[in-house]
Amino acid sequence: FSVMATAFMGYVLPWGQMSFWGATVITNLLSAIPYVGTTIVEWIWGGFSVDKPTLTRFFAFHFILPFIIAALAVVHLLFLHETGSNNPMGINSNADKIPFHPYYTIKDFLGMILLLSSFMLMVLFSPDLLGDPDNYTPANPLNTPPHIKPEWYFLFAYAILRSIPNKLGGVIAL
Repeated sequence: FSVMATAFMGYVLPWGQMSFWGATVITNLLSAIPYVGTTIVEWIWGGFSVDKPTLTRFFAFHFILPFIIAALAVVHLLFLHETGSNNPMGINSNADKIPFHPYYTIKDFLGMILLLSSFMLMVLFSPDLLGDPDNYTPANPLNTPPHIKPEWYFLFAYAILRSIPNKLGGVIAL
């Protein structure tokens, strides 16, 4: 959930048409919560509509959440190192084990270098490759784009929300 929240908040930061309307639609889903939904939405927005305070809050959370995710990953690895992994077969054989370092650390480091290199090549030489052209239009609350569609990493949530006609039912299904 936290990785998806970080991606969503980063998606809002360009403050184009698709970003603005994406923020409006997704934050309005919280208004389906009975009694307190509208108050939560207004608190997230920092007012009565998506505006500059919303952008500032999303920027702050987009910056902080990766550090929280990294800290949780480190805590997870520490607990895993302390207690060990679960063995579903129940066989406790040390004969089949190989040390984590240097075998897996070198393999993981090589994979990380290849992934970061390909990502940096794409970002530096073709930054507009995966962006939506409508997101280059500045945000305008008076002009709704004719075809609002989520990014690929939100398509599963979009399908769940579209398949259930009730707003609260769709939010619960998520």
